[in-house]
Amino acid sequence: MPVARPAQPIRLFTTLLSGHGHRVKLFLTLLDLPFEVVELDMKAGDNRKPDYLALNPFGQVPTIQDGNLTLFDSNAILVYLARRYGDASWLPDDAVGAAAVQRWLSLAAGPIAYGPCTARLVTVFGAPHDHETAKKLAVKLFDVIDQELADKPFAAGEQVTIADIAAHTYIAHAPEGGVSLEPYPNIRAWLRRVEALPRFIAMPSTNAGLLAA
Repeated sequence: MPVARPAQPIRLFTTLLSGHGHRVKLFLTLLDLPFEVVELDMKAGDNRKPDYLALNPFGQVPTIQDGNLTLFDSNAILVYLARRYGDASWLPDDAVGAAAVQRWLSLAAGPIAYGPCTARLVTVFGAPHDHETAKKLAVKLFDVIDQELADKPFAAGEQVTIADIAAHTYIAHAPEGGVSLEPYPNIRAWLRRVEALPRFIAMPSTNAGLLAA
């Protein structure tokens, strides 16, 4: 259970198929916090309108409003929610545990974003990125972390942390970007462990990439 409760529901600005937004939605749900989703229509340019740019000058999702606080960047939001409303298990206080989580947050902002996330942006949204390069980056990443996950149940060690929340969505949806998870038994086992958490919610899948009919 959370160590604190928000005075009013947290507002989450996102889109249904945003993996970055799903990270935050998933963590809010795992913490059993009250929240309401403000769905943005990116195609219609909702994220570029002045009222939204006043909240997030980059025009990206997600953004949250928690009382008087407005915060954007999905990993920063995870850190905030863990410290404000979670117990210490989600973001350890010790140096080694905190560093282990930070390393995965960096992976989420780097290789995961440029690999499986970017590959999915091409197939699902038609983004003008180099699909082959993104798939190669994803495979290189998965080759490494599959070995790493062979001897530990969760990304940063023996218990679930925000590292798992930051990494899960785009890795789980890698097949939509054309990247198979079949060669990676340890990644698939880790995904199942995360998905077995109480109150876990999945991001909707699309018929793209390897899932295309």
